[in-house]
Amino acid sequence: MTFDIAPFRELYPWQGHRLDVGGGVRLHYLDEGAGEPLVMLHGNPTWSFYYRNLVKGLAGRYRTIVPDHVGMGLSDKPGDDRYEYTLERRVRDLDLLLSTLEVKKDITLVLHDWGGMIGMVWAMRNLERVKRIVLFNTAGFGLPPDRILPWQIGVIRHLPRFQLPVRGFNAFVRGALLGCAKKPLSPLVKKAYLAPYDSWANRIAVQRFVEDIPLAPGDRSFELVDEVSRNLDKLAAIPVFIGWGAHDFVFDDHFLAEWRAKVPHAEVKYFEDAGHYVLEDVHDAILPLVEDFLRRHPIEARS
Repeated sequence: MTFDIAPFRELYPWQGHRLDVGGGVRLHYLDEGAGEPLVMLHGNPTWSFYYRNLVKGLAGRYRTIVPDHVGMGLSDKPGDDRYEYTLERRVRDLDLLLSTLEVKKDITLVLHDWGGMIGMVWAMRNLERVKRIVLFNTAGFGLPPDRILPWQIGVIRHLPRFQLPVRGFNAFVRGALLGCAKKPLSPLVKKAYLAPYDSWANRIAVQRFVEDIPLAPGDRSFELVDEVSRNLDKLAAIPVFIGWGAHDFVFDDHFLAEWRAKVPHAEVKYFEDAGHYVLEDVHDAILPLVEDFLRRHPIEARS
């Protein structure tokens, strides 16, 4: 069962679509507008709602495709017996979605938080289909040197059986609302972020995303992340824009420094007045920057 979207229609007016990704598990996604495809991937613990202002601003000129990862937003929230909550499975879901929609080339990936890792794994396997990449406070590599996992996440990551705070009290989602946006969110926006995660069962993906953070060899997603990190130089021919919120307790300046080092041609806009939820804090400033980036790197510019 999905939550009631009706109270949030003024902010999120789209009906959306559903795709069976296997075993009757349905992935919800937006497919709005026409033209070059912009594929927007959210992170944990958000959902496609996070990209609502970009969809509103860009769907008049581009095809905006925004999935809710399984277990998130308006997608189904199956148990572990029906779905494997891993990075590799997320990448396969994305590949199936794009194949189903016949999105074959000139793709712009727009990535935030865990969406960055999902999108970058897919991109490395499909570089010929990727036209541009837009990044918001995310990673395409493991923890940078001299960076340790914040204790708030470390407790969940290292004690995966200790699920009561996350799944019982929704602490991760509530904590994100308090600490990820520098500017106060409206009561309605807060409710929209909380709405999909209204029960123990419906918080499974929030927990599993944290448990899947790859930190060391042997972690189930470590090899995927390590492969991406070692091959980021392959993005040299792909235009990259980075919009970075300065006040992020997870993806901080250590991560931005890694992006600068590994993707030195990337255009970077650093927002001193934004946090991890950079699209909430400064969406009015980001939209024209993204529009300009897309316009300056047209299809004809790619060989």
